[in-house]
Amino acid sequence: MLEIYLSRNGDDARLGQPIKVTEFEKNCWINLIAPDDAEIKRVADALFVPDDFLRAALDDDEQPRIDSEDDVSLVVIDIPEVTSGKKPYLYDSFPLGIIITKDAIITVSLRKNRIIDDFINGEIKSFVTYKRTRFLFLILFRTARLYLKDLRTIDKKSEEYELTLHKSMKNEALIGLMNLQKSLVFFSTSLKANEGVLEKIMKFGPIRFYEEDRELLDDVIIENRQAIEMAGIYSNILYGMMGAFASVINNNMNRVMKILASITIIFSVPTIISSFYGMNVGLPMQDDPSAYLFIILLSAAVCFLLGYLLKTKDFL
Repeated sequence: MLEIYLSRNGDDARLGQPIKVTEFEKNCWINLIAPDDAEIKRVADALFVPDDFLRAALDDDEQPRIDSEDDVSLVVIDIPEVTSGKKPYLYDSFPLGIIITKDAIITVSLRKNRIIDDFINGEIKSFVTYKRTRFLFLILFRTARLYLKDLRTIDKKSEEYELTLHKSMKNEALIGLMNLQKSLVFFSTSLKANEGVLEKIMKFGPIRFYEEDRELLDDVIIENRQAIEMAGIYSNILYGMMGAFASVINNNMNRVMKILASITIIFSVPTIISSFYGMNVGLPMQDDPSAYLFIILLSAAVCFLLGYLLKTKDFL
């Protein structure tokens, strides 16, 4: 899918919502979502963009990086996404490519995403398509903020699972915690990779930016570092929680096994005593009419004594 947007001077620019147009214009924004070969060729020919730049973000395993060729710069970052039940884990990340040319800015992604939708819908008020470097920094800032938002959601979700597990050890809650831990691993990896891109932009270029944009870039770096720290903290908490619940489950299993073993020992007593009287040998009271009652009382007394001893030793 290929969409072209443009900010014009006037109310639309101040509101931050771009106008959708049909042809390439100077200072336009081209948004590509899972483009086909014809759409890639159209953009590449019209704006003199290397074909591999346009295809970079279409690889789900593409690593965040920054590249430049002639007057065209490419920035690839990982952005967060909610898997919506498509995968067992709650959150994942995938690449978003931002290409800055002399006359336009291009965004490329495999799927529709919350970050680009916010710009299309006018949620970002200070956004205009003709300030390309600032647009890039706003995308980076929005990405970092979205990571923080999703991390807080993960924290709340883990607290819900913890409360559930305090009541009963349900497999669904344990699997949910494990999936949240996977999501945090994906987030940590993506955030650290994005940090490398931000450092390159700040120190080495090749993207030139105005001094007024430096404050925004500083904010992006701070937000990204905060997200990295939060992901690390939540991951450690979840790791400790999973270890604690594993110990509780193991302890409960050991206790159940002790109880079952104790019950087996207690109930084996009547069988042993009765088996003696089934032998073809002389035994006390074997001819007594009350022998049956004697065996029952003796078995009950021994069982009670064994039960008491096992209880005092914390086996029951």
